[in-house]
Amino acid sequence: MTTSIKRARRLPGWAKLLTVLVVLVVVVLAAVPLLVLGGLKDVFGEETHDRSGPALLKSIQDISRYDAVSGNFQVVVDLEKDAKYLPDALRGTRTLYVGAGTVDAYVDLGKVGENDVTVNKDRTAATLHLPHAELGKPALDPERSYAVSKQRGLLDRIGDLFSDNPNSEQAVQKLASQHIGDAARDSHLTARAESNTTGMLEGLLRSLGFEDVKVTYGNHLQNKGS
Repeated sequence: MTTSIKRARRLPGWAKLLTVLVVLVVVVLAAVPLLVLGGLKDVFGEETHDRSGPALLKSIQDISRYDAVSGNFQVVVDLEKDAKYLPDALRGTRTLYVGAGTVDAYVDLGKVGENDVTVNKDRTAATLHLPHAELGKPALDPERSYAVSKQRGLLDRIGDLFSDNPNSEQAVQKLASQHIGDAARDSHLTARAESNTTGMLEGLLRSLGFEDVKVTYGNHLQNKGS
């Protein structure tokens, strides 16, 4: 024990200085995350700048339709593109995409003519003949639509390194809209829209004093005679 203490006391000055420097370095490294990291985040952190120009009004269109119902749809698109004579590992893409969107069903009240609305003399009964409900265009919701996975061949991955394609998901988005539109046509949205429109008009006209309100749908009365 005495020999070890004597050896420790006989350490040269440069060794003691080196020990002190090592301790200082360890202390500084331990303090960096606490004292400097916040400042480094401010220096190297990302900042977002919106340099978009002002939105320009291109046109104004009057809308006379009554949006009576809106359907929410979701579809999983599995789109695969293969090269004819190359294996998928070399050339080809496969994208799994979840598309969520809505389709509105509406009745275009702007198509109602004078002969499509009849009222009795006492203004207690009214008959309205409206066009059938129609479906609007599918609208994808970007907040609920996303790509689950993307598989690309070697040549496609190399090509992506040298090109920036902002429309890389345009094909699956278009396909998702088509499937949602097909599902809307197979649903009962238009029937529900006509039922809701009938209820709205009956409530409106009865509040105006009409006791008997009848609403029908089909071809215009004006077109039946032509």
